[in-house]
Amino acid sequence: MKIKNILKHFYDTLDDPMMNILVKLIRYAVRILAILMVLVIWWGVADVVYVLYTRISAHPYYLLEISDIFATFGAFMAVLIAIEIFINITSYLRENVIHIKVVLATAFMAVARKVIVLDYNNVSSDYVFATAALLLALAVAYWLAVVKNPSIESPGEL
Repeated sequence: MKIKNILKHFYDTLDDPMMNILVKLIRYAVRILAILMVLVIWWGVADVVYVLYTRISAHPYYLLEISDIFATFGAFMAVLIAIEIFINITSYLRENVIHIKVVLATAFMAVARKVIVLDYNNVSSDYVFATAALLLALAVAYWLAVVKNPSIESPGEL
């Protein structure tokens, strides 16, 4: 039985008034989280604009060093991760189920962001190997969830 059917059955059979109130409170909490995530996304976009403006307007003008480019990439990736989290929240609001594909894609993107902005001169080799192992584990999990199990539904796109 799919998780969606189990949750639907759970919500349909709630006879306890207190449980109904608690479920509604959780749904309102998730709605508040969605609103806050939109604010975080816009704040992140403003941060990207600010980072670009400060880097480009500093002397020498209109030139970016490699560290500036990595800082900009990091800011972009943080906004994209926030958008993925927003998609997680809205898919939960629509269907009362957490979509494994979106969660894994979000985690994969967060680790990829870490790899992109990682300063390899200041971290130990153990940290790099641990990050590589985490990236490999997420890749395998995503492959198992998406390629090997196409029946897992996608929540749609924005």
